[in-house]
Amino acid sequence: MAKRPRQRTPGETLWWGRTVRLAIGTLTVWFVFGFLVHGFVFQLNDITVAGFPLGFYMAAQGSLVVFVALIFWFCGRQEAIDRNAGVAEPEPVRGEMPL
Repeated sequence: MAKRPRQRTPGETLWWGRTVRLAIGTLTVWFVFGFLVHGFVFQLNDITVAGFPLGFYMAAQGSLVVFVALIFWFCGRQEAIDRNAGVAEPEPVRGEMPL
C-alpha cells in the first residue's frame, strides 16, 4: 500500500515559495553576469571604466566581484527567510566550537 505524502503547512509552503523565488533570482543574476555580459563584450568595449574597456573589465574582474557579492547576498537573504519561518539553525553558544 502506498504511503500518502504529508500535507505541507501554510508556513512551509510560504518558506518554500520564498526559497524558490530567491534561487531563481540568484540564478538569473548568475546567468546574466556569467553568460550574457560576455556575449556582448565587443559592444561593451565601447564604454571605458577607469581607463579599461568595460567588456574587458567585466570579463577579468567585474563578473567575479558580482559572483562574490551574490554569494553573500544569497546567504543573508536565505538566513532571513529561514529565521522568519522558524527553521534557522540555532546560534552557537559563546565559547562553544561550532561543528
